Amino acid sequence: MKVPVCVIVGAGPGNGAAFARAFSGAGYHIALLARGRDNLDALVSEIADARAYTYDATDPADAQRVFAAIREDLGAPQVLIYNASSRAFGDLDATSPDVFENAWRVNAYGCLLAAQQVVPAMRAAGLGNIVVIGATASLKGAAGFVAFAAAKAAQRSLAQSLARQLGPEGIHVSYVIIDAVVDTPGSRAMLPEAPDGFFAKPDDIAESVFFLTRQPRSA
Repeated sequence: MKVPVCVIVGAGPGNGAAFARAFSGAGYHIALLARGRDNLDALVSEIADARAYTYDATDPADAQRVFAAIREDLGAPQVLIYNASSRAFGDLDATSPDVFENAWRVNAYGCLLAAQQVVPAMRAAGLGNIVVIGATASLKGAAGFVAFAAAKAAQRSLAQSLARQLGPEGIHVSYVIIDAVVDTPGSRAMLPEAPDGFFAKPDDIAESVFFLTRQPRSA
């Protein structure tokens, strides 16, 4: 039997690593994509059946090159998790046009590029899952999140459009809004007084994401 493939764009030590553990434990080959190599190498050493690919989510040429390598190395992906994001925080006065544009490129444009790479094989198979990791900012923009909120809102609308188009073809598109602070060393350092229950655990988030890829179509 062919081993299924899960691609994680934006593979880091928090949610990305948790997604990799969840899908690897379910028997998937894992393709880990990120800009930096250090986190990728650490994850590959930890997670069975994982391969690392240095990837710029905003570069169309990189999308073609890296996804072609994944298909060659592992096979066509059955699951795409788009976890790439930007930390473009700031109000109107602190947000430059370049920062604003880059936030959109990482969150929305990059999601489009990745989806275009996996959909043809999913269409041919008549099944597949695309899970986009979003944020509360996609629904409401706070004063200090001008670029981030606009980019996440664009990403959410893109995911909704993809869901409406691809659902009838058997491809399930999900948009996951994490309305919480994810438990990472960085967030713990920023909020040292917060109780343990304040944080969302990456492994628990990953369990919900994995469920979405198993959700009955009628639901």
